[in-house]
Amino acid sequence: MKCFFIIVLWGVLGLNLSSAQKPDLVKYVNTLQGTDSEWALSYGSTYPTVGLPFGQHFYSAQTGKNGDGWKYQYKATTIRGFQQVHQCSPWMNDYAVFSLMPGIGALKVNEDERALAFKHENETAKPHYYSVKFDNGIQTELSPTERGAHMRFTFPKGNDAFLVLDGFLKDCEVTVFPKERKIIGWVNNGRFVPGNFKNYFVLEFDKPFKSYGTWENVDGNIHEGNASGSGKGYGAYLEFKPGVQVEVKIASSFISPEQAQLNFDQELAKAKNLEATKDAAFTVWNDLLNRVAVEGGTEEEKATFYSCLFRANLFSRKFYDLNEAGEPYYYSPYDGEIYEGYMYTDNGFWDTFRAQFPLSNILHPEMQGRYMQSLLDAQDQAGFFPTWSNPGMSGVMIGNHAISLLTDAWVKDIRTFDPDSALAAYYHEATNKGFWGGSNGREGWKEYFTKGYIPYDPIHESTAKTLEYAYDDFCAYQLAKMTGNTFYENIFARQMYNYKNVFDERVNFMRGRLANGEWMPDFDPVEWGGPFTEANAWQYTWSVFHDINGLINLIGGEDRFNAKLDSLFTMPQDINYGTYKKEIHEMKEMLLANMGQYAHGNQPAQHVAYLYNFSGQPWKSQKRVRMITSQLYNATEQGYPGDEDQGAMSSWYVLSALGFYSVCPGTDEYVIGSPVFEKASIELENGRVFSVIANNNSPENVYIQSATLNGKPYDKNYIRYADISNGGELVFEMGNTPNKSRGVDPSSRPFSLSSIK
Repeated sequence: MKCFFIIVLWGVLGLNLSSAQKPDLVKYVNTLQGTDSEWALSYGSTYPTVGLPFGQHFYSAQTGKNGDGWKYQYKATTIRGFQQVHQCSPWMNDYAVFSLMPGIGALKVNEDERALAFKHENETAKPHYYSVKFDNGIQTELSPTERGAHMRFTFPKGNDAFLVLDGFLKDCEVTVFPKERKIIGWVNNGRFVPGNFKNYFVLEFDKPFKSYGTWENVDGNIHEGNASGSGKGYGAYLEFKPGVQVEVKIASSFISPEQAQLNFDQELAKAKNLEATKDAAFTVWNDLLNRVAVEGGTEEEKATFYSCLFRANLFSRKFYDLNEAGEPYYYSPYDGEIYEGYMYTDNGFWDTFRAQFPLSNILHPEMQGRYMQSLLDAQDQAGFFPTWSNPGMSGVMIGNHAISLLTDAWVKDIRTFDPDSALAAYYHEATNKGFWGGSNGREGWKEYFTKGYIPYDPIHESTAKTLEYAYDDFCAYQLAKMTGNTFYENIFARQMYNYKNVFDERVNFMRGRLANGEWMPDFDPVEWGGPFTEANAWQYTWSVFHDINGLINLIGGEDRFNAKLDSLFTMPQDINYGTYKKEIHEMKEMLLANMGQYAHGNQPAQHVAYLYNFSGQPWKSQKRVRMITSQLYNATEQGYPGDEDQGAMSSWYVLSALGFYSVCPGTDEYVIGSPVFEKASIELENGRVFSVIANNNSPENVYIQSATLNGKPYDKNYIRYADISNGGELVFEMGNTPNKSRGVDPSSRPFSLSSIK
């Protein structure tokens, strides 16, 4: 163990020395980006996350009531706690939550009564450090470790000083050890957790307790001098002498109380004070942000870029601990057992397969390799692949996109798993329906295989499911073909074209279809819901990632395809509420974007601006992408045009600002757009550097005039993953008028299964 700690210490010292020469990029990150959100309108639906990249636990100030998905809202004027959080989306809510809250004067434990007023000008919100000074003079500070946090509470003189530990919702247990200045316990809260789920915690304080007790948040009963208690909503309180400054170190584990203490010993015990923890966390984040160094652009654009890069590196979280030998093991959120190895969770793949995973494959291939094996382990433990884990199986949203993650990793040479096992697991996924929601297995799988589409009667969102299943089946076909598995290659070779069966040439849109083969009556392309998911036909018709040429053929050729794309961005913003029967937040966000029927605030249309690269007019993609990056994103509390979704929207911005985007994960291509910065250099895990240089770039000069890759003329509308991972330079010459002769040849266009007729 001594050798282990010496190695860790030298590693931290080395990081600090290396970071001393690196510019401070953390200063650009605003973790309040996207927090001015609510149920009816999302500018991100984020909270001011304090945590390390992909950390097991995060922390946040809490303005909302216990159990409110919008745990922090920028418009709020009071804070009622500082939570350990794991929430990946307000729509999924949180789990394994507990909080601390300071107070002065009379003891107040109720979450409404203890809330304190604050102002944003007295707030600092960074990845490695959050601080707020309340109007009554109390200051709270916190900094993270991977499995814990360090907090400091500074109380004004002359008033009794209290800290309240709130066990949140459901079952809790707490024990106070006044001589050791320590609290241990566990909480069990969350919707998608096994029956034996517990989050074990350890809190150690640096000041003695003047008094203490327990309480419960159901009836608010307080038990003075009581050192332990258990039940629904149990917590504890501590009293300190007036005017004291108290530091508390916190660590947690899902495995056992002993592992929680080990996490404490490994990550926090040696931290002399909060500054030490703060500096170490700063180093971790600054090193990561410096791996993507941008030059040129405005200070506002850098703030947007690095705030998005921060959020792109939070999920999926590490759901494993390290034993005394430094080896990973975990409590499974799927079956409640303990296993050796790595596990990752808290991610909805419908949101993140499109951008977040393709970005992580560039920045974190080693982690992604571990992740892919963990997907197979999760499938073994749960019977199905996760689709949205939080932390266990939920089945929320649509599609079977774990195969997209696996195939995208394999095609990018991240090959840490057995592809035959992955294909067998996916075949089970595609031919069964699980107990959870529509994406646990495949809803309508029999009809999909026999009819070639999902009928709307009685399956809701049927056309969206058909389109996404066809893409997933392409990924299975692709993985089978790359690995020589002809059995599964032949099975999915036909299914991946099923998108054609929900395209009606008479109306020139994807649309809902009935079990008898007839089309749903009264078609309206701006009608939301019904056969579509949080969208309409205008937005979902383009969801043929793997065969854009096939879609071009269905629409009637390149000219009609381009004209239809043009119309998407410029047509009236008419809305038919459809089966939603009222305005949902995605509709309002489309209206605010003011780009026709293009709804960037939700995932189905986020690739569409890049599709001109497939149809002979790449300059239009360059224009559209720059409009989106400049008009729909910023680093403020209204920084996103919709739900940020576990790094999904942030990753779209990061990739697009670099100059490319993964239209079809499962291939090795990133489609070119228009870079935001004059230069962006990516430091890769293999030690190489890939740079994108945009000479003469400006807000007006959004069009690519010419390009070179490693000094050679480059006319492609895409680059390959190997072009990035091998290092080198992609150089663009930019201008303010389109070059309509570059990238128009069919040989310059990105991957598509079909040829244009």
